[in-house]
Amino acid sequence: MTILSSSPGLKANINSQQEPDYRFALTSLTSLFFMWGFITCLNDILIPHLKGVFSLTYSQAMLIQFCFFGAYFLVSLPAGAIVKRLGYQKGIVVGLVIAAIGCLCFYPAAAMHSYPIFLMALFILASGITLLQVSANPYVSMLGEAKTASSRLTMTQAFNALGTTVAPFFGAFLILNQAAEALSPQASAESVQMPYVFLAAMLLTLAAIFTWLKLPDLSLVEDEQQINVTENEGSAWQYRHLVLGAIGIFVYVGAEVSIGSFLVSFFADPTIAGLEESEAAKYIAYYWGGAMVGRFIGAAVMQRIAAGKALVFNAICAVLLIIVAVVATSTLAMVAILLVGLCNSIMFPTIFSLAIQGLGKHTSQGSGILCLAIVGGAIIPLFQGILADNIGVQPSFLLPIICYLFIAYYGMSGSKIKE
Repeated sequence: MTILSSSPGLKANINSQQEPDYRFALTSLTSLFFMWGFITCLNDILIPHLKGVFSLTYSQAMLIQFCFFGAYFLVSLPAGAIVKRLGYQKGIVVGLVIAAIGCLCFYPAAAMHSYPIFLMALFILASGITLLQVSANPYVSMLGEAKTASSRLTMTQAFNALGTTVAPFFGAFLILNQAAEALSPQASAESVQMPYVFLAAMLLTLAAIFTWLKLPDLSLVEDEQQINVTENEGSAWQYRHLVLGAIGIFVYVGAEVSIGSFLVSFFADPTIAGLEESEAAKYIAYYWGGAMVGRFIGAAVMQRIAAGKALVFNAICAVLLIIVAVVATSTLAMVAILLVGLCNSIMFPTIFSLAIQGLGKHTSQGSGILCLAIVGGAIIPLFQGILADNIGVQPSFLLPIICYLFIAYYGMSGSKIKE
């Protein structure tokens, strides 16, 4: 390690040898981002589906997101320890296998017509996705120069958004359409069985592929980052920009998930569009599709514009659009809330990469902390569900405004590294 830090020539040689592999590694990792985006977005289909099957209130239906994103809170720190021990690649493989087991649990949950077992299956599935995120996000951030980490992670997150764009069509066709034709609640619940068995097969296939792939070992990169950090003792919690970044991830994921979770109910409102569930579900693709388009644009733009400034701009635009969605009706309200997806595009990868910048040997722990903060996707939708039960679906969208205001603050000031 001493030789590495005192020999720029050797350091350059190592980087030049690994650089060709970085492109291949990034290409391989995009499949993971696609899959967990696809699976996460299916929750937006499950919520109205299981709400009808089990006659749930909005707050009860939001337990779907509570159990799914609650796994991030319980599993993220252990996942960080697992990645630190096994390495990023083996962490990815283990995460894929656990996620596949969660998908397979949907079969007995539907057969037994049990909402608690559905929630357990979602928790197991999300535990695997958590391990994937803890492994893959920092791995992508370190595959190149630190100053372009936001751009690089935004690009891979664009494929995550591609998964979320495709998933609503998949869910509307194979779950909601089948459920509409079912003659009983039992048959309606069973409409989720084969789609999730198919997803389990895909995840196990990816696990086999990543077991075989030879990806770059980034331990030397972590060591080099550690050398360049002034304070590298203690833990990741001592870094102010990481802690504020964790809050940023909490409120961002909470706002994004909460909005997506209520879109079907929002579009079904007679004052907005009065759409049937299977038809309204297809519009979710525009919300997530906006995030996908924005990430491709953002990946290019943030090569030239500071990540913090881009974050502030998008957060303020999101606030203004939600205000329009709350006070307007009909097509204007629909378009406004869907355009929030475009504003969301760069937020997660930008906050994540800004928060882990300069952590050195604490990068894996920092990644675990940030993934722990994804529990916002469990908490904030639950609170919006309570608001929707009491004041209505449309006014309940005022809650995400608070989230986006904090994100604007983080981009403006909170993300600055203070030694």
